[in-house]
Amino acid sequence: MMDYQELGVAPVVSAQANSTPLGGCTLSDGVIKAMGNAARSHVDLDELWRAAGGFLADATGSEDACPVIGAAAGMAIAVAACVAGTDIVRVQRLPDPGSRPNEIVLQKGHSISYGGAPISQMIALGGGRAVEVGAVNETLRSHVEGAVTERTAALVYVTSRTHAVHRKGVALDELVAIGRERGVPVIVDAAGESDLRGWAASGADLVIYSGPKMLGAPTSGFICGRSEPVAACRAQYSGIARPMKVGKENLLGMLQAVREYTAVPEEDRAAEQLERMTSLATRLDKLPGLSARTAQDDSGRLIHRVLLTVDPTDAGRSAATLAAEMKAGVPSVHLRDFKLHLGHLEVDPRALSADGEEAVVQRLEELLLDPTGARNDSEAAR
Repeated sequence: MMDYQELGVAPVVSAQANSTPLGGCTLSDGVIKAMGNAARSHVDLDELWRAAGGFLADATGSEDACPVIGAAAGMAIAVAACVAGTDIVRVQRLPDPGSRPNEIVLQKGHSISYGGAPISQMIALGGGRAVEVGAVNETLRSHVEGAVTERTAALVYVTSRTHAVHRKGVALDELVAIGRERGVPVIVDAAGESDLRGWAASGADLVIYSGPKMLGAPTSGFICGRSEPVAACRAQYSGIARPMKVGKENLLGMLQAVREYTAVPEEDRAAEQLERMTSLATRLDKLPGLSARTAQDDSGRLIHRVLLTVDPTDAGRSAATLAAEMKAGVPSVHLRDFKLHLGHLEVDPRALSADGEEAVVQRLEELLLDPTGARNDSEAAR
């Protein structure tokens, strides 16, 4: 059976969460079995997608849902739905919007990148033209209201506290109110959010989720929301969504992942994470040059990580160097580095198995307790 090693590719240990550049997430036995079941027979995909939409609508408390191949594709499809609707001529003309309104208003601090691909490009694929308003560190309601014209097709809100800037920005409830007042739909990018019902209940017309980021699904995602714009999302599979289609195996795997995810209360999941990370922090805090403690996600989400503060003098290297050495080792260990500029690294539990935790400890011990560890591993890698 083919594996990574046959291709000369080594698996890595992800301590930075379920990251697209690291292959999304690892899958549960139940998800793998569901994907295998899907692979063994043919099915009417249109019927499957509609049934999946009903399942996802129930899970999110939405009127309807449309499966997609990922959150970035979801943004392109959601924009296309707002620009072209269900008119087949307009759908198949995209990304040329013709005379249709196609301006997509978003706060400048929400103009993020999807792993290197800008959100503005996803908007353009759907026939939209991104209109950024305000400043990165401050956007006022008047900025958004002043940008809404007869050419506006949608307002976009990005929930991510890791990538988007929310300080002194326009809150989602305000954006929804503006959309209602002006008759403009609101699209929410909730790719990595853990709450499957709260965002859908916000009043937004379309909400986009990623399958791998929180749900433990294969490469996939979905758009949920009001039935009319969701129907328009499905209509895009006769147009720009055709090369973005999700296959039956990934789709059934995603549904199984959603079933497993919603079966565990978020508080229970958080308690298990906190217990694991508290134990790990205790072990790592004993290493020279490291201060380790548990820390909850800055956004208030129930995600508990180990925060590592690197003392360059005692550790003999900066946080950036330590992160690079961790990646260069065998196995390659990727720590969360969003706070690197502060001298911090993090261990995120969401993609980390028990074996992965041991790999993190072992590699840090090799680097911080054995001054020749980095050199030896570099030589071994060669």
